[in-house]
Amino acid sequence: MVRHFGMFQFKDGVSAAQIDTCFQEMKGMIGKIPGLLAMEHGPYESGEGLNDGFTHGFIMSFDTAASRDAYLPNPEHERVKDIVIPCLERVAVFDFEV
Repeated sequence: MVRHFGMFQFKDGVSAAQIDTCFQEMKGMIGKIPGLLAMEHGPYESGEGLNDGFTHGFIMSFDTAASRDAYLPNPEHERVKDIVIPCLERVAVFDFEV
């Protein structure tokens, strides 16, 4: 299994409703992209302060590395990126196998 972990810093002025839409669209890829099993997300909630300005995170679970690789150029992923990326100041993504 592969975990696809990301962190977002939304641009100033992006509303809570826009943030909700971004994550709804991302979660909506489940069932449309083969091998995408689950997606969890939420805002940063620690007093530790090590988030470096990132405000939200997500974790997607893929059944295999091959499914993750096929997800990257998938048209549904590209459609969702067109919604999410304009709202972002910064993004970081990190994948690992479990």
